[in-house]
Amino acid sequence: MAKKESLFAVLSRQPWWISIAVSGAIYASGRLFLPETIAAAAALPFLGIAFYAGWRQLRTPSETNVNDLLTRVRGMPWENFSALLAEAFRRDGYAVSEIYKGALDLKLDKAARISIVSCKRWKAAQTGIGPLRDLVQAKDANDAAECIYVATGDFTANARIFANEKSIRLLHGAALASLIARVERGHRGWFR
Repeated sequence: MAKKESLFAVLSRQPWWISIAVSGAIYASGRLFLPETIAAAAALPFLGIAFYAGWRQLRTPSETNVNDLLTRVRGMPWENFSALLAEAFRRDGYAVSEIYKGALDLKLDKAARISIVSCKRWKAAQTGIGPLRDLVQAKDANDAAECIYVATGDFTANARIFANEKSIRLLHGAALASLIARVERGHRGWFR
């Protein structure tokens, strides 16, 4: 059975102007039958969705920016990349321990919830199941609630299926670029 989504969820993923158009249509059609203030009140929530969608779209890096950022990250030495990633998680409110043992690179703690991160093979063009299996074993050994695999490349279809089955969070592409961009905005020295 398909999961039903709210109208807010659907519109918040669309370009901001679609919510503006919906708001305008609701106001215009409402004016045919209702007083102006009620028609405006009915259209107002959709203006709020438009502002929210616009805010999210402004904060999301463009595809060109994502590609440029990931290319720069691939050119970094391991020490710089791991320090950058640790700082990004710290800025997201995690206490970060740098472990670098086996599949485990970083241990994150936020509100007594432990997450482990594997990021050693971040330059691989495509990641298969092997490293993800190692990460699941490290998760079990460390009694972690979540595991995160970081890559600048893509994942094989089998790796995606395995990650979904084992609840592994795959951090790559635009999500990785967005996480790193927040650090870059705060500290220009990371990419030199």
